[in-house]
Formats: sequence, structure tokens, C-alpha cells
Amino acid sequence: MRDPNWQKSSYCSEGNSCVHVSGDDTTHIRVTESADPREAILTATPAAFAALLHTLKKSTPHV
Repeated sequence: MRDPNWQKSSYCSEGNSCVHVSGDDTTHIRVTESADPREAILTATPAAFAALLHTLKKSTPHV
């Protein structure tokens, strides 16, 4: 497996703790935190990741 191509979350400010997402292939979505990008990686299917995003967007109040 090649190194993931990480994309920083658009909700990240200029701090050191940011969420990064990689969807380099059609079977896996990877999520990591910028302080530990090679060790703490969550891997999910695109469907499971979409369900997570849907749940987070539904339960998070918009400011």
C-alpha cells in the first residue's frame, strides 16, 4: 500500500490538532489526527464513512 494522500479538514484552524482524510482508492477511507498521522489511522468503507458524516452533520448544531 502506498502512503495515503492526506487532505486537511476545512474546519481545522491553524492549530496542531487537525483531522486529515484520505480517499486514495474506492474501497477505503482513512482518517487520522495531525499530531500522529502514521500511528492512529481509522479505516472505513466509503458507505460507513458517509454514514458517520451524515450522523455528525445531523447531530451537530450549526453556528
